[in-house]
Amino acid sequence: MACGSTFSGTQPLTSCPNCGGLLDCVIPTNGVTRASLSVGASRRLMQSGVWKYRALLPAIPDDAVVTRFEGNTPIYFDDRIADYAGIASFGLKHEGENPTASFKDRGMTVGVSHAVSVGAQIVACASTGNTSASLASYAAAAKLAALVLIPEGKISSGKLSQTIAHGARVVQIEGDFDKALSLLRELTERYPVYLVNSVNPFRLEGQKTTVVEALDQLDWRVPDLIALPGGNLGNTSAFGKALIELTGAGLIDKTPQLVTVQAAGSAPFSAYYESGWEEYEPVHAETIATAIKIGNPASVPRAKRAIEFTSGFVPNVTDEEIMDAKAVIDRVGIGCEPASAATLAGVRKLRQQGMLSADATAIGILTGHVLKDGDATVKYHFEGDGPMANKPVSIPGTLADLERVLSDALHG
Repeated sequence: MACGSTFSGTQPLTSCPNCGGLLDCVIPTNGVTRASLSVGASRRLMQSGVWKYRALLPAIPDDAVVTRFEGNTPIYFDDRIADYAGIASFGLKHEGENPTASFKDRGMTVGVSHAVSVGAQIVACASTGNTSASLASYAAAAKLAALVLIPEGKISSGKLSQTIAHGARVVQIEGDFDKALSLLRELTERYPVYLVNSVNPFRLEGQKTTVVEALDQLDWRVPDLIALPGGNLGNTSAFGKALIELTGAGLIDKTPQLVTVQAAGSAPFSAYYESGWEEYEPVHAETIATAIKIGNPASVPRAKRAIEFTSGFVPNVTDEEIMDAKAVIDRVGIGCEPASAATLAGVRKLRQQGMLSADATAIGILTGHVLKDGDATVKYHFEGDGPMANKPVSIPGTLADLERVLSDALHG
């Protein structure tokens, strides 16, 4: 991106050897139409919500493609969600319904497939949880060794259990996610280890299909906003790239604004945006939303390009706002992990600040399943005093006591 150097896609590069900057996959879009998006996809690959958009993806040989038939995730519409946000329509695209229960599977299918195509034997990532679970699963499917670096004691048990169960070698690092990623990048520069964090341009190619699939599901009726949580900013980068390519190919007639929502305790990109892109400073990240607990995102230049191209917003929300929004999403029967709920909380805040009109339409991305961080959910309802808290009641084991606590429900 910085110096314009070009390299073959057959090389396992995650940064420019000349300037050290981020890399982009260049995908020709001339002649691509809505009808031709699946051209080149075999019957097997058509089952994947990523590879069915073959015309917009890198030309990785079919026999190298590792897929768990990811994607094909639903968009849920519920008036209660739109009312909470304060806008006319709010659909939630639930990427937590991917094979390992997070959006990471979209990127991992392309990243690991590229690793196979270039002959890699070891794939690795630093992770706060979802990336590690996805990497472990896809590496196991590809018969590759997987190495995962995690910040010690700062990963949910649900995500860690997936990673261990799928056979990855897990190393806990004294420090935060940013330290783990920095250390891993040093390792991959010295040894033939294929890095699949979001600095990897091939991984982002898979993640951009979230936007393509959402618009396809909406019969190409483009919403005003696409909102998503912001941590390492891989999704923001990928979504922006998707919209640039779709616009260039003439597949959409307007560009939705991207809304990247950060947790207030982990919001360096939000601060950068609010400074008018004048001042960027990493922070010590702290938030209950562990999936976006990242103080020095790796994809800042790409994400900035995405926000600028779409004239988007980068709000930040408190942990309380995140957990209240999560409780709303959970209560309507959809459910999500804490980081996902930043999507709804952020749009609600923009509406309250007068940045959005009441007739706005939005698609929000839920990045992870509700069971990804069950401890946070239980703590909110058992220990908190939030407006949506649903604390269980303890009683002696008699019918009279049961009738007493259920009297409002039993007798209207």
